[in-house]
Amino acid sequence: MATAPRTRENDSGAGDEPAPAAEGRRTSARPLVLRLHFYAGLLVGPFLLVAAFSGLLYAASIQVEKYVYDHELSVPVGEAHLPLDEQIAAARAEHPEGTLSGVRPAAEPGATTRVLLDLPDLGPSHRLAIFVDPYTAEVRGDLEAYGSSGALPFRWWIDELHRNLHLGDFGRHYSELAASWLAVIALGGVVLWIGRRRTRRRVRRTLLPERGLAGRRRTLGWHGPVGLWAALFLCFLSLTGLTWSQHAGAHITDLRAELSWQTPAPDTSPPSGGGEGGEHSTHGGRTDGDAADDHADHADHAEHAEHGEHGEHGEHGDHAEHGEHGGGGEAGEDGEPVVTAGQALESARGAGLREPVEVVYPTQPGGAFAVQEIQAHWPTQVDAVAVDPVSGEVTDTVRFGDYPVAAKLARWGVDGHMGLLFGLPNQLLLIAVAGALLTLIVLGYRMWWQRRPTRGGLAWGRPPRRGAWRRAPWAVLVPLLAGAAVLGWYLPLFGLSLLAFLVLDAVLGALHRRRSRTPGSVPEGEGG
Repeated sequence: MATAPRTRENDSGAGDEPAPAAEGRRTSARPLVLRLHFYAGLLVGPFLLVAAFSGLLYAASIQVEKYVYDHELSVPVGEAHLPLDEQIAAARAEHPEGTLSGVRPAAEPGATTRVLLDLPDLGPSHRLAIFVDPYTAEVRGDLEAYGSSGALPFRWWIDELHRNLHLGDFGRHYSELAASWLAVIALGGVVLWIGRRRTRRRVRRTLLPERGLAGRRRTLGWHGPVGLWAALFLCFLSLTGLTWSQHAGAHITDLRAELSWQTPAPDTSPPSGGGEGGEHSTHGGRTDGDAADDHADHADHAEHAEHGEHGEHGEHGDHAEHGEHGGGGEAGEDGEPVVTAGQALESARGAGLREPVEVVYPTQPGGAFAVQEIQAHWPTQVDAVAVDPVSGEVTDTVRFGDYPVAAKLARWGVDGHMGLLFGLPNQLLLIAVAGALLTLIVLGYRMWWQRRPTRGGLAWGRPPRRGAWRRAPWAVLVPLLAGAAVLGWYLPLFGLSLLAFLVLDAVLGALHRRRSRTPGSVPEGEGG
């Protein structure tokens, strides 16, 4: 009689595969979930590894950025700020090139004012930031800034690495694939771990690593509890990350538009365009390109939630829609503003807006200024107004309290994903979760290695037993197939990769059956 190859661990799965007799007693999806968890973890693991490591770097970069660019960001505290328009004039005197798109007045003592320019040689969502001492109007320097969060070169380089590996739109497929599978793998692992431990009535060993184990059982004893504690946060990162994705993000945006869950924005269109402060515009129909840029834009936040800008995670700014940031404001004829940015800011303050804010120049002749609060940390402060470029009156107002619930959740989700919602504690939590994910991936591959046969030279670790699809009851299989079809539609890379896994599994099964016809051999992973 042929004997199966001996593995490094006699437990041959440490309880993660039910014995045949147990399978007869239970009609569950466990074998199917186990096989899917194995293949998804094995094949998507490298993408998750890169996403976790680059995400960890991004979370840390928020604090590091303050030290790297301390000269541009900080100044000695003076007696009083000079008028905003004087600060803008000083910046334009040194940088007459480009078009004024916005200005972010210094919001706290010792901070600099940012004057933002659109330049033709910068990429989407990138602007030149001129840093001005608000007490003396001295220009402290200039740096390329990315997205509505204003990420500076060090941070946006890491953001691009996290989002697309610096490979453009093609590279975004890696992060979308990772985000599409992360929640599925995490929830599958929770089902497997809790189901396995519940039957043994060992609550403590479900929540904490078990002591006194060795080999693969010890590895599994750590993999399970770490995954259980991290699962909720991993699902959060998966769902919020998808809003920035190229394909799934477009579906999310369309769904939000159909349900009227878009983020409102003040109407800044010229009066002839029907904008007299009537209905708000809705940051809704953005393109896939916008979504990509918005990885950075986490200020559109709201909107970008719509799509998910992970661009700065790509950003583009909601900036009250400052489209091309175009034509703004140098003075008085042909529909150009008569009101200055400083006057628009005073009008916004009169309407109740508080720093930090960005004053966005009109994007078309006769259009209004948009002034928007940009406080991403809790409590969220993103009210916005439109200011008439001639009279200086506030013509439209959007309050965060009036956002649809879905738009608020999207905003909070994006800010939480970026480490901005709760400041340093948020960033430390993201670093811990990224570290947990890295640990889970390493432990998962280690378990696979520990499953390899110990005889016959170098060999791969064996997969869970085959036949899970055939053994699954219809009451379990049909809902799973229906759920996979729905997910595959809204998350195209998930659907395509799932089909690829099934094809791969079928091919391997055919090869194993062919090998099994050879006398004295038993296909790996077939346990009987």
